[in-house]
Amino acid sequence: MAAVKFDRVSKRFRIGEQNDSLGDLLAGGIRRLLGRDKPRERECFLALNEVSFEAASGEAIGIIGPNGAGKSTALKLLAGILRPDAGEVTSQGRKAALIEVGAGFHGDLTGRENINLNGIILGMSRGEIRSKLDSIVAFAGIERFLDTPVKRYSSGMYARLGFSIAAHVDPDVLLVDEVLSVGDAMFRVRCLERMRQLVRDGACLVFVTHDLEQMRAICGRTIVLEQGEVSFDGTPSAAIAQYLMAMSRSHCVRPTDLTENGGQEGVQVKRFGVRDGFGDEAICIGPDHFVQIELDIRN
Repeated sequence: MAAVKFDRVSKRFRIGEQNDSLGDLLAGGIRRLLGRDKPRERECFLALNEVSFEAASGEAIGIIGPNGAGKSTALKLLAGILRPDAGEVTSQGRKAALIEVGAGFHGDLTGRENINLNGIILGMSRGEIRSKLDSIVAFAGIERFLDTPVKRYSSGMYARLGFSIAAHVDPDVLLVDEVLSVGDAMFRVRCLERMRQLVRDGACLVFVTHDLEQMRAICGRTIVLEQGEVSFDGTPSAAIAQYLMAMSRSHCVRPTDLTENGGQEGVQVKRFGVRDGFGDEAICIGPDHFVQIELDIRN
């Protein structure tokens, strides 16, 4: 049985809010009853459109794509923060989610108190929290600041503590969003190793990130989302190439023919081109792929 499964899942969001408070809602209702205000049709944004995939226990799966592709929405659906408008989202066992830096923390509580609070929210017993407290604190590297209110923590300390708690839940499903970028290089290495260990122990990891090399280092499979739909599902290297090609098609302009005034001291670059390993003209080259640069120069 799959540890996590998306079955033709769609999610819509309404653009714009008419009411910011209960008073606005009541006033707007009265105006409509009196005929002074006509209800407005609000535009809907389709964040995910019939997305289907599944991942097994002991599998690390990455989700990449441009901003607004639906990556974080998919993760929040898996975490149970959002509900789908269509389709079904299922998961098995205990889940731990690290979706936003400091999510679930209370700024006025100390690090120790937030460990207890967050651990209970994630399903740990008080005895389990006590037995793992020293390990959580050591991994996060906050020994000196354990009894300091977390509102005085840096964003890096927030991220270290949040990840440390989530990673020590011993989850069956670990959901990680783009939160590790605020940590230093050594902490990111430790996080990657901890995630590898959880996967080796049988956990399912769903990793959303813009750090393509970090994703490739840990995931055995990657999904590319574009405009709320799955455009690719396969190996990380092939997924990265697909993602970069999509980004290039959308945003890159190929300069091929250059002007007569493109050089200095009599040297003029008339044209340059890029070809891939098959000799075809390319606008994007994937990681570890062959690239050939062609230049036409007048000297």
